[in-house]
Amino acid sequence: MALSISAVVLLAIIVFLLIKKSGLKAGHAVVCMLLGFYLASSTVAPTISELTTNIAGMIGNLKF
Repeated sequence: MALSISAVVLLAIIVFLLIKKSGLKAGHAVVCMLLGFYLASSTVAPTISELTTNIAGMIGNLKF
């Protein structure tokens, strides 16, 4: 059975855990979120999207 989870949900969980366990401040998380929004509207966005799609495809093809 394959588990499908949105990248946004996964990243939100990681940020939540970093805030709770690793001492990441809420202000740092906001700065990271703003960076993501600005990257999404930049000319680098298609390249980042393609990279993450390729990495997700490679992970999806791993056989354990």
